[in-house]
Amino acid sequence: MQASAAPQVRTLLFTDMVDSTHLVERLGDAPAADLFRAHDRIVLELQQRWRGRLIDRSDGLLLIFERPIDGLGFALDYMRGLRELGQQLQLTQALQARAGLHVGEVLLWENDAEAVRQGAKSLEVEGLAKPLAARLMNLARPGQILLSATAEPLAHRAARELGERGDTLVWKAYGRWRFKGVPEAQDVSEVGEPGLAPLRMPAHTPKAWRDLPLWRRPVALAVEAVMVLAIAAGVWFLMHPAPALAFNERDWVVVGDLRNLTGDPRLDDTLEQAFMISLEQSRYVNILSDLKVRETLQRMQRPANAQVDRTNGSEIALRDGARALLLPTVAEVGGRLRVSVEVIDPYTQATVYAVTADGKGIDSALSLIDEVTDQLRAKLGEALDNVQKTSVPLPDVSTPNLDALKAYAIGRRQYIADDKKQALAFYQRAYQLDPGFALAHLDAGNAYASYGDFPSALLEFKAASRLRSRLSPREALQLDATLARLGPPGPAMQRWQQLVALYPDQLRAHLVLGQLELFDANRADLALADAKAASVPQNEDRGSAMYLQGMALLAQQKFAEAIRQFVAARRDGETGAVYSYAYVYAAQRQWPDALRVVAMRKPTGSQVGELEVKQQAALLAMDRGHWGDALGDAQDAAARSNQLEPVYMGPENAIRLLAMQLLAGTHSQAEQAGMLADAMRQAASRMRLATDDTDRINQANQIQALAVLAARNGTPTLVQQAITSVEAWPSYTGYPLTVQMQLVLHAELDRLQGRAPDAVRRLQPLASRPDALVTVHSALLHALQATGNDAGVLEQADWLVRNRGAAYMDPGLSGFLQPLSVADTTLAHLDAALARSRRNQPAQAAKEREAFLRAWPLAQLPESIRERLARLTP
Repeated sequence: MQASAAPQVRTLLFTDMVDSTHLVERLGDAPAADLFRAHDRIVLELQQRWRGRLIDRSDGLLLIFERPIDGLGFALDYMRGLRELGQQLQLTQALQARAGLHVGEVLLWENDAEAVRQGAKSLEVEGLAKPLAARLMNLARPGQILLSATAEPLAHRAARELGERGDTLVWKAYGRWRFKGVPEAQDVSEVGEPGLAPLRMPAHTPKAWRDLPLWRRPVALAVEAVMVLAIAAGVWFLMHPAPALAFNERDWVVVGDLRNLTGDPRLDDTLEQAFMISLEQSRYVNILSDLKVRETLQRMQRPANAQVDRTNGSEIALRDGARALLLPTVAEVGGRLRVSVEVIDPYTQATVYAVTADGKGIDSALSLIDEVTDQLRAKLGEALDNVQKTSVPLPDVSTPNLDALKAYAIGRRQYIADDKKQALAFYQRAYQLDPGFALAHLDAGNAYASYGDFPSALLEFKAASRLRSRLSPREALQLDATLARLGPPGPAMQRWQQLVALYPDQLRAHLVLGQLELFDANRADLALADAKAASVPQNEDRGSAMYLQGMALLAQQKFAEAIRQFVAARRDGETGAVYSYAYVYAAQRQWPDALRVVAMRKPTGSQVGELEVKQQAALLAMDRGHWGDALGDAQDAAARSNQLEPVYMGPENAIRLLAMQLLAGTHSQAEQAGMLADAMRQAASRMRLATDDTDRINQANQIQALAVLAARNGTPTLVQQAITSVEAWPSYTGYPLTVQMQLVLHAELDRLQGRAPDAVRRLQPLASRPDALVTVHSALLHALQATGNDAGVLEQADWLVRNRGAAYMDPGLSGFLQPLSVADTTLAHLDAALARSRRNQPAQAAKEREAFLRAWPLAQLPESIRERLARLTP
């Protein structure tokens, strides 16, 4: 053996997988072996990434590193890797480990080859640093990384080397601890990522305990000390001004659970909800929503019924970027009702100041809430005249009936717990108790809309609108925007823009506006700005906002940025559909990665979910040139969708199938025209019978999509019929993308009737607009071909090739034409090759032909496309 000549300073990391023995028992030997093999692959990859050396392993790991930041990087990635592995294997419990990181002197020596053959480790590590690192690991909670006093400052200073993640880490100090077998008390700290790490004080164990000061140990001395401190605190509070809290306009607050010390159960939920309604009238203060608070508690691994008290509320505020915690209390003092609110600094958990109001009896409760809210807003820095202008008495913006308010508050709690139907019952009870309770009607409408009952939702929204004088200005704006969303997108976007202009931190409004801008206006640039505004820690729908960012970036061909947003969205809990995430890779023709992302989609168990899988499989197969698979999956999706709700899925999949059949040339021109005519007659009939504009616009879009296919099929009579059917409904002009498609159909009719120059004149101004659909560029290319303008053809073909992300995200006609748009980005190579050939540019034509055949292999090409390709064959 060769021992080191002197002790060497090294970073030691101990880890231990939580409940690994029970995990093996639950899984069985073979699945457990697969899990541990996957685990070992993670460890090996992280060793190489962070330059670590594995010394020992059993249930856990011992590694050494040259630098503390490398050990920390390994630990952070290991925690995340375990979590993702558990999700991939669909384990019922999270896969977690404990970790302890320490820097100290150790002795190192290499065992000789014979000893290693006999089972010894190749490298031995000994020294006091080793048991201390092990003690830290044993003290840690599941998912927790604890650091010694020597490791923490070294790792903290180098955290910038971890990139953007280093800025989001939370560092917490837990004071001095005693460890069995270690002579001196040790300072212990934690570092972790919000949402992954517990970020909580470790629990005492037989081998580790807090090193408390002497005065805190004996019970009698502790009681005396507390009494002295209480008296001193009272004197200080009376004699000194309250410390300042650096609160700025539009800062966020967490509202804790109300403490009801009166014993009257009517006030339990009622006054807490009243306080929220009253404070929400302010544009100066932003309140973290109930949904976000409960979501953060879940990430903190607290039970579902955990109280938002001083400790939990402060941690929520720190995690979610809130500046203060507000703790409301109602009590009976001297025969009078007292409502008070403490303002807590979450960094110190100290009360900065408190506001109170006293009244006579329970009937004064709502006026007391208004009084303390006005005091609080002024204390936080809001201008007094603004408080007076925007503070409307609670009975005027909610209800004077405490029983109705309690029913409403319980409904809110049920809604947060995701029991929407139970919430609806309480909202209905609330407005039965007070028929003028507009807010209860508004939230009942939201509950109906959340599970797809839009007719009932509309009735509730209209009832709230009739009572709009009983809504606060913010809620009235929200109601107007919600109602506008059920109509044409232009007025709807104006309403949501007004809402975010007046209330810039109305996060849901930014998200809804971004969705309208992307899907109803084809403005990915505007959608990206609003999605970014909604992607803040305070938003309970942050994952959805980041996913929307990814979609907008995909539409702008910003693939690397889009991938980062999709990954971040999944980390934040957005684990639903993965289609757009897969499309980022598909748009770059990175098929292994695209299919890997598709495989991440969790089965929903619903028929609609499985139908969407088939729909996506058909699209990706077609784009890879696997035409047999694509047509089979499209036929399967069309057949299944006819038996399913919602009813729009049947026509949608039928049109997508018709598009693929047209591209593949599976039917003659006459047969294709007959199928398109039948589908168009059915859509026109449904449009005439439609009872609302939402249904009418859907049928109009189906007619337009079928007309685009008819134009490709060379059937002008169907194009003319479609134009006439849509223009018989004048309200179509309120839908910008529908207007675009009408211009496309007029241009296609011009082209088919021999007026190609007129078609070009119609389409060129439209193609230059930032909201132009992919279908516009495809139609312009065909019109330019008809005029013999090869330079123009090459320009449009180049646009299509460079904008595959836009083709995948193209919102035109609700996705009916998505297969056609995506196919056009590949056919553009063929169009460019033919144009190059006509311009006597054989080398460039050959390059375009090669690019086309790389995308769609010759062996699987449909005959109709082979015929076009044959024109290039020498």
